[in-house]
Amino acid sequence: MGHTAIPQDSVGGLSVTEHRLRNGLRVVLSEDHLTPVAAVCLWYDVGSRHEVKGRTGLAHLFEHLMFQGSRQVPGNGHFELIQGAGGSLNGTTSFERTNYFETMPAHQLELALWLEADRMGTLLSALDDESLENQRDVVKNERRQRYDNVPYGTAFERLTSMIYPEGHPYHHVPIGSMADLDAASLADAQEFFRTYYAPNNAVLAVVGDIDPERTLAWVEKYFGSIPSHEGKRPPRDGTLPDTVGEELRELLEEDVPARALMAAYRLPHDGTREADAADLALTVLGGGESSRLHNRLVRRDRTAVTAGFGLLRLAGAPSMGWLDVKTSGDAEIAQIDTAVDEELARFAAEGPTPEEMERAQAQLEREWLDRLATVGGRADEFARFAVLFGDPQLALTAVSRVLEITPEEVRAVAAARLRPDNRAVLVYEPTGPGDDAGEDSGDTEATEADETEADAEGAVQ
Repeated sequence: MGHTAIPQDSVGGLSVTEHRLRNGLRVVLSEDHLTPVAAVCLWYDVGSRHEVKGRTGLAHLFEHLMFQGSRQVPGNGHFELIQGAGGSLNGTTSFERTNYFETMPAHQLELALWLEADRMGTLLSALDDESLENQRDVVKNERRQRYDNVPYGTAFERLTSMIYPEGHPYHHVPIGSMADLDAASLADAQEFFRTYYAPNNAVLAVVGDIDPERTLAWVEKYFGSIPSHEGKRPPRDGTLPDTVGEELRELLEEDVPARALMAAYRLPHDGTREADAADLALTVLGGGESSRLHNRLVRRDRTAVTAGFGLLRLAGAPSMGWLDVKTSGDAEIAQIDTAVDEELARFAAEGPTPEEMERAQAQLEREWLDRLATVGGRADEFARFAVLFGDPQLALTAVSRVLEITPEEVRAVAAARLRPDNRAVLVYEPTGPGDDAGEDSGDTEATEADETEADAEGAVQ
C-alpha cells in the first residue's frame, strides 16, 4: 500500500486517521457507524486567489467543467450515476479552495471514489471547446442571476474590491468578470487543470459507515496511479496592513427596495485567536435578533428592518467583517451611520457583558455542532482544516478555542479593528418607487455571514 499513516486522534468519540499516497494525495478517514451512509469530500487547494489578472473566474469555471464528463463518464454521467445510486452531490468554489462532495448509501462508497478519481485523472481527455463554451455560458448566466440582475447583487463584489486593493489576490470574487470569462481559452483551461487538479494538491476526506482498511484500498486502487504535478505556483502574498487607514465610501443609486448601508471591515486572519475574538464580537453586535445592532436599529430606533454583522473567515488574507443594514420607511442613512458608530464605540470601550459573552459563545458552539452533525459536514471540516491549516484534527477542537477567548480579547479586537478608518462602505439610494415602510427587504433569520459566504462560493446546482 503506497501510503504513510499519521497517528489517530479522538475527540468526543470521533476518530480521525490521515494517510498519504505516494503521489501526494492526502486521505482523511473517520468512522461513524450510526447511520449507513458515507460522505466523500475532495478539496483542491485552488481558488480565485490563485488566478491572475485577465483570467479571473477560471477556478469557478473549472468547478462546472468537472461535471461535464471524463474519459469513462461522458456528459452528465457524474450526476446521473450518483443520484441513481441514491446519493447527493455538488461542488463549490471560494477564494481559497474548490471542493466536490457526495453523500452516498454506505454500500455505494466505491462508486463515489471511482467517479472522483476518474475526473481527477482523465478530465482533460473529455474537455473540448464545446463543453468549455457550454459551461462558460452557464457561469455567465449565474453571474447575471446572482450578481448583476438582483437588488444589492454586486455589493459583495464591490466591497471586496475596495477592502482588498487592486493587485491583491482577493481583489476579485470567485465568479469572475464577464470579459475574463469570454477571454478564457481551451488552452487556458487545460493548463489550469494540469497545474491544480493533481493528487498532491488535494485532500480526500471520507467519513461515515466505512471500513477504513477497505476504503484505503479503494483509494489506492483508483487514485494511486494518477501522477502528481509539481508546476503549481504558490498563491500571491495576501498580507495587508491591519487597517485600511481611511474610510472608503461609495454611493449607488439603483432600483432597490430600500435604502441600505453595507460595510466591510478588515479583520484578523482565520486560524488565530484574534479571528475567534472577532467572530464573537460580530456575533454580539450583529448575530441575530438578540444582537446589539438589531436591538438598537430594528427594535428601538425602528430605522431598519434588518441589521446583521458577520465574519467571512479567510486564511490567506485578512478576514472580512460584513455589516448589512436595510432601512425602514423614510429612515436616512445618516441616522444609521450615527447609531452604528455609537454602538461600535460603546462596545470598543466596554466590551461584551457576561451574558452577551455566554450567548455568543453558545451560538458559535451550536454552529460548530451543526457543521459536525452530518457526515458530509464533518468531511468538509476535516478537509478544510487539512488544506488551510495542515491538520484535520483541528476541526474537532475548533470550538474549544472559541470558548477560551476572554471578554477583554473581544473588546480589544473591536477597539483595534471596528473603526471608521478600517472600512469600505456602500450606500444604496433607491431610484424606483419608494419601499413599503413595514416590508422586510431581507431575511432576518439568515446571518449576514451566511449570505456573504454564499456570495464567496459558487455551487453547480
